[in-house]
Amino acid sequence: MTAQIALVDDDRNILTSVTIALEAEGFQVRTYPDGQKAYDALKARPADVAVLDIKMPRMDGMELLRKLREFTTMPVIFLTSKDEEIDQLLGLRMGADDYIAKPFSQRLLIERIRALLRRVDMQASNDGGEPGTPQSDSDAVMVRGKLSLDPMRHQVKWDGKEVTLTVTEFLILQTLADRPGHVKSRDQLMDAAYSDDVYVDDRTIDSHIKRLRKKLRMVDDSFQAIETLYGVGYRYRDDQ
Repeated sequence: MTAQIALVDDDRNILTSVTIALEAEGFQVRTYPDGQKAYDALKARPADVAVLDIKMPRMDGMELLRKLREFTTMPVIFLTSKDEEIDQLLGLRMGADDYIAKPFSQRLLIERIRALLRRVDMQASNDGGEPGTPQSDSDAVMVRGKLSLDPMRHQVKWDGKEVTLTVTEFLILQTLADRPGHVKSRDQLMDAAYSDDVYVDDRTIDSHIKRLRKKLRMVDDSFQAIETLYGVGYRYRDDQ
């Protein structure tokens, strides 16, 4: 199925040129000139990946991302100006999956979109697989105490209750739960959650962990399975 890309920017030249480039690569593109119009459309019908400018009229990219995260884990790429480093980091901490600084290479944007789609595909249900085909160890459902994590369906349950996570949050939780009791440094979690050409700082990982805990505590207010080891990193306990 052709991937649908939502492109949100108040610069019509960018909307036109990037749309032409993406469609030439076989993507379907939906364009929106401001955050409010994008929110209204994406709430009704999310895309496979959203590319958001930060500074826009009516609703900026940060506010749009915050609202999108209320109902979808759709991967998000931010477009930022070179002097907006603070915005870049804040966007990643809020749940964006990647960012690209303007002026940007359209080829780079296309490759970043493809990388995100590959990450999603790795966790999606393999409905087209051969019946009876065994899962690999990395594809099998992981059970750790009350946690059930299914990479093929991008599905997480805690004590039987489903928890909705973004791609980045899912990868961090999967990395922690893979070896309970073993400490994972922030660098190891960054390597698991981001591609090599995306730089994030320690606080970004801390923010993802904070959101993970919050989401899991929404289904179990006694959740304590992710431990912080100050100055070292994080580890997962499966004895709850």
